[in-house]
Amino acid sequence: VQLVESGGGLVQPGGSLRLSCAASGFTFSSYVMRWYRQAPGKEREWVAHINSGGRTTQYADSVKGRFTISRDDTKNTVYLQMDSLKFEDTAVYYCNVFFTGEYYWGKGTLVTVSS
Repeated sequence: VQLVESGGGLVQPGGSLRLSCAASGFTFSSYVMRWYRQAPGKEREWVAHINSGGRTTQYADSVKGRFTISRDDTKNTVYLQMDSLKFEDTAVYYCNVFFTGEYYWGKGTLVTVSS
């Protein structure tokens, strides 16, 4: 299993970014995909997830209404559209899959919200 995140960067408050996570090594379309984040000095926290098929999504209260998770099963990729970014969204963002009894993580992509 390999998960590779991309799309992070420096953005001003109120701005937008779209993160991508390219997956391989498993039947992507069959699995729930998740985004997590870890801010400096804090524990990793769940951000959002999307079920197989993409019909069901859920979000942490802190990002609800601002972030949108989606997936493209033809590209084995999950996305996180982040709008109205705030200083407190600064973190390393990771995608995650639970496969054959184990959680797999990418190396993450850094999002910095700063003026």
